Amino acid sequence: MVTVYGRSDCAQCTATKRTLEIKEVEHVYLDVEQFPDACAYLRSLGHQQLPVVIAGPAHWSGFRPDLIVTLAVHSR
Repeated sequence: MVTVYGRSDCAQCTATKRTLEIKEVEHVYLDVEQFPDACAYLRSLGHQQLPVVIAGPAHWSGFRPDLIVTLAVHSR
């Protein structure tokens, strides 16, 4: 399962969600404004910007369509 941490006013978060949906990658979206403890967790992973995508042991921040395509290929 893929988890995306973002917030509503984040263009890169919206683009990430949209691309995951287009590529049919199953995911859960969590708004960090509704889960305040999430920010500390994401910082502990070394991330300073949103969105943060966690896919098993892999994780990254920012809009990364190249990595989303890789997820889509490996999830089929």
